[in-house]
Amino acid sequence: MSARALINVPKSARRGDVIEIKTLISHVMETGYRHSNTGENIPRDIVTSFSCKYNGEEIFAATLYPAIAANPFMTFHTTATESGTLAFTWEGDNGFAVTEEVKIEVG
Repeated sequence: MSARALINVPKSARRGDVIEIKTLISHVMETGYRHSNTGENIPRDIVTSFSCKYNGEEIFAATLYPAIAANPFMTFHTTATESGTLAFTWEGDNGFAVTEEVKIEVG
């Protein structure tokens, strides 16, 4: 399955500013509890974890469970300390893994 990630991070901030980060990943999110019209169990297919690293240091992480909605949306905050890269990683069932990076300029 191909996934599309949407990430909203300010392009620049002043050192010490608290910035808001928003992410959304498009994913079907099948719980594994439903059955097909032939009665067979539909296998679970969910995003199980999300993490964000700021210049290699993890600043946010979440474990997701079957009750989470399709297309998980996350909003969190961090303090802008230095220019660099925010790396976002989503992992899930069936080998699902997506990593996206966004640059931020801190002055």
